[in-house]
Amino acid sequence: MKVNDSIALVTGANRGLGRAWASALLQGGARKVYAAARDPATVDLPGAIPIRLDITDPAQVAAAARECADVTLLINNAGIIRGGELLAGDGDEVLREELQTNLFGTLAMCRAFAPVLGANGGGALLNVLSVLSWISMPGADPYCVAKTASWAMTNGVRHALRAQGTQVIGLHVAFMETDMVAHLPGPKAAPADVVRHALAALEAGAEEILSDDTTRQVKRGLSAEPGVYLLPPA
Repeated sequence: MKVNDSIALVTGANRGLGRAWASALLQGGARKVYAAARDPATVDLPGAIPIRLDITDPAQVAAAARECADVTLLINNAGIIRGGELLAGDGDEVLREELQTNLFGTLAMCRAFAPVLGANGGGALLNVLSVLSWISMPGADPYCVAKTASWAMTNGVRHALRAQGTQVIGLHVAFMETDMVAHLPGPKAAPADVVRHALAALEAGAEEILSDDTTRQVKRGLSAEPGVYLLPPA
């Protein structure tokens, strides 16, 4: 689909990658951009339409689908990372929190907006995933589990929505210059660059986007012997 003249909704749009999405869509000619955040007062992007949305709240998800019934492009960007270890005493609690947002919240948005997109000609739906959909990182294992599940969910939603002509895209990205991973060392991509690459791929009809060299290298390593997911973290 084309960004120009689209009507988009971006979750988690008040900062970081979400704000970059909303900004790029406006610059790309989107007719309307709904910028969703738990606190809409934190959305400060000129031209965007702030809406209140906690994707873990079923009532708010349903309300968003009613209020934004003209959407043709859904960007499921909202996510959390809490850190922690699976075998720690609070491992189950942290994992449930990660899954509630990164998997179930995103799935709720897909489910609520599938009929909206279908009614508006099919459109497109993009889920922001991660290179950690495929490998684990000490200190972030619950997040890795949630993103792996979200990758599988995205693939299932893609098949489910083929008949209505909805383009479903999974965006895999390594570390970016955002508050979420500001404490981690190493090079990070600029959110604006990730979005620019993703929008070009979306318009070209892509169903999976690998946004950086690290992500492409990890994806190639899935079929290596031993698989990259079996190797100890560097």
